[in-house]
Amino acid sequence: MEIVNVLTRIFLAPEELNEAITFYEDIFGEKCGPRFEYDGIELTRVGKVLLSAGSEEAIKPYRELMTIFVVDSLNDFKDKLVKYGAVLLKEPETVPTGTNMIVRHPDGSVVEYVELKS
Repeated sequence: MEIVNVLTRIFLAPEELNEAITFYEDIFGEKCGPRFEYDGIELTRVGKVLLSAGSEEAIKPYRELMTIFVVDSLNDFKDKLVKYGAVLLKEPETVPTGTNMIVRHPDGSVVEYVELKS
């Protein structure tokens, strides 16, 4: 059971996405991953950044989810987090990239956990 990656989410207006991709590709020295849409938000990853572009209404529910922990086993982390008193705000569900859940840690931070598709 391990955290295999940590991503920071950056929120953008839709018209800012292409310019942001160019910027982050240049500073990370790598190309963006596939672009996909989820819940009215267009997403793509560059390096350790998840660019999230959508209307203010679409991104509002996700504003407090600034950090994403990519893990090797969502179920193992779910059990461990609950033992520490974390609160599941959203049970595990299938998303375009695999399975995710949203958790409020005992310190109050809200983190999205993702187990990627194999």
